[in-house]
Amino acid sequence: MAQRGGWWLGPMLAPDEDYQISMDGGPPRPDPRSRYQPDGVHGVSRWIDPRGLAPSPLVRHVALRDAVIYELHIGTFSEAGTFHGAVEHLDKLVELGITHVELLPINQFPGKHGWGYDGVGLYAAHAAYGGPAGLRQLISQCHARGLAVLIDVVHNHFGPEGAYFDELGPYHTKEHATPWGPAINLDREGSAEVRAFMIDSALAWLRDYGADGLRLDALHALRDLGELHFVSELTEAVRELEVELHRPLILIGEWDEHDPRAVAARSANGWGLDAHWNDDFHHAVHALLTREHTGYYQDFAGSSALGKILCGGYALDGCHSPFRGKPHGRPFGDLPRDRLVAYVQSHDQVGNRAAGERLSHLAGIERAKIGAALLLTSPFVPMLFQGEEWAASTPFCFFNDLASEELRAAVREGRKREHGFSDYTDRIPDPTDPATRDSSVLRWAERGQGEHAEMLSWYRALIALRREQPALSDPAPASIEVRSRDGAIEIKRGSFRVVANLTDAAFPVEGEVILASKEITAAGLASQSCAILRR
Repeated sequence: MAQRGGWWLGPMLAPDEDYQISMDGGPPRPDPRSRYQPDGVHGVSRWIDPRGLAPSPLVRHVALRDAVIYELHIGTFSEAGTFHGAVEHLDKLVELGITHVELLPINQFPGKHGWGYDGVGLYAAHAAYGGPAGLRQLISQCHARGLAVLIDVVHNHFGPEGAYFDELGPYHTKEHATPWGPAINLDREGSAEVRAFMIDSALAWLRDYGADGLRLDALHALRDLGELHFVSELTEAVRELEVELHRPLILIGEWDEHDPRAVAARSANGWGLDAHWNDDFHHAVHALLTREHTGYYQDFAGSSALGKILCGGYALDGCHSPFRGKPHGRPFGDLPRDRLVAYVQSHDQVGNRAAGERLSHLAGIERAKIGAALLLTSPFVPMLFQGEEWAASTPFCFFNDLASEELRAAVREGRKREHGFSDYTDRIPDPTDPATRDSSVLRWAERGQGEHAEMLSWYRALIALRREQPALSDPAPASIEVRSRDGAIEIKRGSFRVVANLTDAAFPVEGEVILASKEITAAGLASQSCAILRR
């Protein structure tokens, strides 16, 4: 039955009833608002009453200033690769000191295993992970342990397989382009309903599934020249939902424009997000510890970049970017630094390398410990990537599970072109081979062995110290001083000093040793080590 605004009303459905939709007698298609696709992106939709999904809300709210976020990928976090499989490891995250679990996209995407960024079912919990019931259980079990749950959502493109949106309306526009093809239509004719579809999908994870916040993927790829930017409209909708649900909700964006408007208050013409990812911190630490200065790392050569970021928020704040060949960014200003999420590893920075190497693989355990100390004593909100805390031996490779052999071949060739400049051209894991996913599954048993156990103890101690000493997490711009001296980095945080010795000789230090990655002798802090001291 036709309704106003181009909507159609179908028959009433019973719980767990399967159905599909057809446009003008065309082939049957999944419902784009389906909450369950038991047979995948091409199959039937199953009616789920959302009123039965949401678990009890988190009782203890932890502000971002006091948060330690843990980014995980359901498909490789456990051997089972499911929501249920993830539950068995939650207690380990609590023991580590984690407060927020951030799930890589868990909406319906093609095949069984993938990163999730090629999703097409924006309302449906991925069937191979356990579907709506499995997600509800996972969120319930997180809440029972005091863990908040953030869900990564993608509004800037649809995946290449199973996306039937263009048959249903003007979901794409050729007026803008993205790295994935035509942009989602956010500002052209018919865009009002497209925007509503996207925003409703975001609200569903918060309202219907009980999630505590969202990570918004690649905001810089949301092409919107309209009067009210899509992100601002989404933020307003989430703030209204907060009032309705009587609980705070978190919005964190991935943002490459180096512009504080993403987190500035809406009253100051900002978008009002709680925080955005700070790639600058990762790039500076990575370049420092691995000595890689190619590609975008050329903007972060030398220790001065790290000092600028720790004190000012961004390295690229309007200055010239050699990588871009032009000035880039704006100053972050006096905004509190807990508006920025920092990390030394993430799914992007590990998985988009040719062979999925982690920081500990590239720089070694001792230098990776230095990276952890720099992160967990920074004024930013720290985020860990799964397995980082024990220097996991497994890589995190790029992989997917597309049915179309043409698309599979295109992915393989694209991966080779992307990394054709590197030494890994002949050793790039085939992203379409199930063995590539299997190689990325965490080996939890190794946590208690040798260097892995040593690294785990280091992370636990750093997180505990950050929690016990507010000076080490103080987000005030004036709360930190940084200087480089004789190849070492010294960071002042209240009455504490964080010293990282990247030289090949011992570095003299003074003060009460609170925590050190290696024993401090009369000669001083050992080469390739770090310490936190009280002045």
